[in-house]
Amino acid sequence: MTTPLLSIPMRYFLEVARSGSVNQAAARLFVASSAVSRQITKLEESLGTPLFERRARGMALTAAGERLAAHLRNAVLDAGQVIDQVRNLGDERAGRIRAACTEGFAGSLMPVVMRTFELTHARSQFELHVGAPDEVSALLVRGEADIGLKYVVAPEPGLRIEHSAVAPVFAVMCPDHPLARQRVVTVAEVVRYPLAVGSRGGTTTRQLFDLACSEQGLQYRANFVSNYSAALLPLMRSPDIVLAGHHTVLHLIDAGTLVARPFADAQLQQRRLQVLSLEGRTLPPLAQAFVQHLVGAIASTGRRKLGRAQAARPGPAQMPR
Repeated sequence: MTTPLLSIPMRYFLEVARSGSVNQAAARLFVASSAVSRQITKLEESLGTPLFERRARGMALTAAGERLAAHLRNAVLDAGQVIDQVRNLGDERAGRIRAACTEGFAGSLMPVVMRTFELTHARSQFELHVGAPDEVSALLVRGEADIGLKYVVAPEPGLRIEHSAVAPVFAVMCPDHPLARQRVVTVAEVVRYPLAVGSRGGTTTRQLFDLACSEQGLQYRANFVSNYSAALLPLMRSPDIVLAGHHTVLHLIDAGTLVARPFADAQLQQRRLQVLSLEGRTLPPLAQAFVQHLVGAIASTGRRKLGRAQAARPGPAQMPR
């Protein structure tokens, strides 16, 4: 994102804040590293406070630097919004919506929501970035996304919550699985079956499941592990169980291929789905309209059924380990 309305020291400061490195900032600005360092020092002297901690592996913002960076990012976004409005004055073009989400929402929810929104806003333009939870937050903080959608287990500073809803972890299985006949399942029951899980530390689903196992003294062996949940779903065979969110498998539940069962364990209820934006920023009207459309879609899908069980096929494959 360009920052033509900022002074040179502010531009250089914001680029170092983005990259965490004077050298990388200089390369992006097409200037010498010494010029960037001088401007940063000049800015710190004028403000009377350090804005960065100089470290061996780069530059880290101080508390004062964090505050200034947040203010400048919002100023740049607001200025860009005004410039776009001026450029498009008298033009019917709706403009861009830049969204970011984690992988579990990218398979079915976000494409459907974007398409249905586009039907009533025919000239809207979408950019969707799919990444890890931390990456979604970083895109919002850097001003490279307007709206973020992800699962969270703790509040994140610098982000505004546009919508929040309970988003428990589900045990997902084939309709003929023995546990499919239960309304709820427990972690102790699930660990007796072959599991397909996300990478350790990479997903909130895995984090909460591991926490529940640790607190209950349970162990499990994962047959399949991946940071990409969509890769796990085609591997599903009874008696396998995949740990996933409702939205990740909703299209397969609707098709009758899989069912989802909630956990009775409290640890697996400690997750929320959140629609996020950058704190202090006013979203453009079109982005605000899309947030409302997205929230309505989330509420609608949350009321759907979790799939019907079928009679289990006899055989050793259905026996717990």
